[in-house]
Amino acid sequence: MNTSAIQKILLNSKTDAVIITSPENIYYFSGFKSADAMLLLTASDCFIFTDSRYFIQAGKQAPFFTLCDITIETVASKIKEEGFKLIGFEEEFVTYSSYNKLLSDLSCYDAELVPISRFVSHQRQIKTEKEIEYIKKAAQIADNAFSFILDKIEPGKKEKDIALMLDYYMLKSGAEAIAFETICASGVRSAMPHGVASDKVIEKGDFVTLDFGCKYEGYCCDMTRTVVCGKATNEQKKIYNTVLSAQMAAISEVKPNIDNAYIDSVARSIIDNAGYGRNFGHALGHSLGLNVHESPVLSKKSTDKLKSGIFMTVEPGIYIENFGGVRIEDLLLVTYNGHVNLTTSEKELIELK
Repeated sequence: MNTSAIQKILLNSKTDAVIITSPENIYYFSGFKSADAMLLLTASDCFIFTDSRYFIQAGKQAPFFTLCDITIETVASKIKEEGFKLIGFEEEFVTYSSYNKLLSDLSCYDAELVPISRFVSHQRQIKTEKEIEYIKKAAQIADNAFSFILDKIEPGKKEKDIALMLDYYMLKSGAEAIAFETICASGVRSAMPHGVASDKVIEKGDFVTLDFGCKYEGYCCDMTRTVVCGKATNEQKKIYNTVLSAQMAAISEVKPNIDNAYIDSVARSIIDNAGYGRNFGHALGHSLGLNVHESPVLSKKSTDKLKSGIFMTVEPGIYIENFGGVRIEDLLLVTYNGHVNLTTSEKELIELK
C-alpha cells in the first residue's frame, strides 16, 4: 500500500476520502492489477471494491486493503457509514451514469464530490526509487530489442513482420506487455508520426521509423529510431542530421528548474532554421510511468519546469508528405544535477546493407 501517496492526495485535495477508478491508479495506490475495481482511500482505512473473481488476487496483491463487493451502492454505503462529506473522484475516469448514480446516492446526506485527477497526476510525476528501477529495466529491454531487429529489416519484409518481431523479442526478454501499439512506418508512411505497422513492404532506400516500448512491473518505456534501408540520399542525410542536432541540443539543456517550453524551443529553432519548421508539428516530449503518456510535456505551451525524479522523452521529428520522415526519441531521467539518458542505442544515421 502506497501510504505516503494516499496521505498526500487526501491532504492536497482537502478531501475526507478519495474514490479511485482508473486501473493505473488502482495499481499505483494499492498494488492490485485489475480493470474491474474501485478503491476508497481514507486516512484511517482503505477499501478495494471488486467482484469475487478477484478476491484471492486482491488479497495477495493488496493485503492491507479491506475487500468489498463492487457496486456503486456499496461504495456509497461505506462513505455514508464513515460519515465522509468531501469525496474526491477521478473525473476523467468515471462514466456519466456512474457519476450521476453516486451523486444521487450521496446527496441524501450532504456529501459532495470533488474532482481530484490533477492531484493524482501531479503525485505520480516524481518517481520513487522502485519506479525508477522498473522503468530502467523496461528501457534496457527496448534498447536490446532495437539491436536485435536491425539485421531483420530488409527489402521485402512487411512493416507488420518487423513490429511483431520487436514485440515478441521484448516479451521473451521479460517485458510483461507492450507499452503501446508498435510503430513501424517505412517510405512515405514514415511521414505519419503515428503510422502503426501495416502490410506495406519495406523497399530499398526507405526511411524506416520504429517507435516502440514495453512494460515492466506495470511501468512503461518509449523510444524511437529511424534508419535507412540501403544507402541514404543527401536529402535523407540532411533531414536526419537536422533532427539529431535538434535532439542533442535539447537534451543538453535538460536539468531541474528549466522551463519545459524552453527545452522545446531549443529543438524547434534548429529545425526552423534548417527550413523544416512547418514539418515539425507535435510537442517535443512527454513524461511517462504507468501510462506511456503522462504530464508534464515538453511543448511551447507548457508552463511547467523540469523537476528531479521526472522521466521525459525528447523526440523531435521532421515529416514530409509523399517523401518520408525522421524521428529520434530518447528517454531521460531528470536528476538533481542534470539527467541520465536511459536510451543507449546508436543515434548516428544507420544505413542498412
